[in-house]
Amino acid sequence: MTDPTKPAPILECPACHAIDAFDGNVDGVMFGSNKYHVIDERKRWQAVLDAQDRAADKVTNFAGSLRFVYIHSVWFGIWVLINIGILGASLKFDPFPFGLLTMIVSLEAIFLSTFVMVSQNRQSKRSDIRAQMDFETNLRAEIWAIHIGATLGIDHDHVEDVVRQAIAASGEGPPAGP
Repeated sequence: MTDPTKPAPILECPACHAIDAFDGNVDGVMFGSNKYHVIDERKRWQAVLDAQDRAADKVTNFAGSLRFVYIHSVWFGIWVLINIGILGASLKFDPFPFGLLTMIVSLEAIFLSTFVMVSQNRQSKRSDIRAQMDFETNLRAEIWAIHIGATLGIDHDHVEDVVRQAIAASGEGPPAGP
């Protein structure tokens, strides 16, 4: 039985030899110093959030809901009804054109737009985490594919040529050479 703490010699595995040679330098080093593991994106994301991030997300989620719209519609309606005198002239405190209401709504808009931007920045960071995890998954799949291909005796360079042709034919990649 092999010792799991010791890396397998590269020269004994054709697939590892192919990975080592992929960078053009057969030196026995297949990877950088990082190890790649599959990690749940939600757990990684929760680990970087703090209390203020969670609070900002709750405010943004509420501000983006229909409940927020309904509450504000009722609030604005009551404010206007009070201040045009329908509920009694003695209750007026912000006569038309409702300067106090305008100021409050403007301040609320400033804070809400800030919360939205903070939330968007956080979503961008979350996308970065997902991109890194996708990279790790793609790297893992590439290593497995090379190992399986080497075991089956498939020519790695031929497969790469076919992949390049398929990408060029799909119109998604760079144009094929002359």
